[in-house]
Amino acid sequence: MPGKAFRLATAVAVAGVALTACTSNTPDAPAPGAGAGGGNAASPNDAPGKKVTIGFSGPAADHGWLAAINNFATAEAKKHSDVTLRVAEGTNDASMQISHIETFINDKVDAIVLLPTDGAALTSVAAKATQAGITVVNVDREFSSPSAARTTILGDNYGMGVSAGTYACQLVKDKKLADPVIAEIAGIDALPLTQDRSRGFADALKGCQQTVDRRVAAQFTVESGEAAAANLLQAAPKLDIVWNHDDDQGVGVKAAFDNAKRSEFSFIGGAGSANAMRWIKAGQMTATVIYPPTQAADGIRLARLLVQQKGMSDLLQVEVPRRIVLNAPVVTSSNVDKYLPLGFES
Repeated sequence: MPGKAFRLATAVAVAGVALTACTSNTPDAPAPGAGAGGGNAASPNDAPGKKVTIGFSGPAADHGWLAAINNFATAEAKKHSDVTLRVAEGTNDASMQISHIETFINDKVDAIVLLPTDGAALTSVAAKATQAGITVVNVDREFSSPSAARTTILGDNYGMGVSAGTYACQLVKDKKLADPVIAEIAGIDALPLTQDRSRGFADALKGCQQTVDRRVAAQFTVESGEAAAANLLQAAPKLDIVWNHDDDQGVGVKAAFDNAKRSEFSFIGGAGSANAMRWIKAGQMTATVIYPPTQAADGIRLARLLVQQKGMSDLLQVEVPRRIVLNAPVVTSSNVDKYLPLGFES
């Protein structure tokens, strides 16, 4: 069955059940936020080179950030006339994703860019692709063995928490808050990424002698965000700063705040959705912390360079690094216009 889950089409599709070809160097109007890297200066690497066929396997687009991962990847491939992108059906099923990668291996693609449903579960098939001479770029969720991929591109979950906590400390100082009540609305507590974000937040708060006073957890969904925020508000008659880990669940979090008519606190988000940035512009939210939805697009860029045996033009090192961790900047009213083109729709 896995081979039947693929077909060729004439345009790159963001979501679908098939592999698609992408050969145009003049992309259509990009999806919201599809301008990643558009402001960068041209480099010699931008000139067309050896033709490269890249297989991309990403997640099911059941969450705004995950949909953006796919959108950015396909939009990036369209920018390069020497890239043919074959996109596997987005899935949250590790077995299906393994079948997709095996199909890519059988088809002898030049490179595979993979955001695994489960890094450990996909390690073996990624290693198989690497052993077959295919360049593998691992995105966001790490394989169990670093040798399974040529390059790994990661967001920084711990750094995301540090950024949020450091900004919270700045708010404490700027607002001269005495004994502030700081709250945290986490994502799924069982996930390492949530644990890393919480750990980073707590560590950064130590820098201004603060701690998390109230903490609830949601499930990265709008409904769970609203329920968790409502519980938080009931338990805390006074709040000074609230950090919500995820802007998709933040839609529900903000609805709970609005329903309760509570706005006495600084509201910090996470991930970097377009709606969160619009709230910032409107003065309805204080900040959000980016968890880059451009990781797979960067993977497409690097896979192309690796196959063409090029390095990164801004580095003296002649080869692409084996591991890249992206920054987690804070978006506020002072810089929101810079980041809004990269925002994803929740």
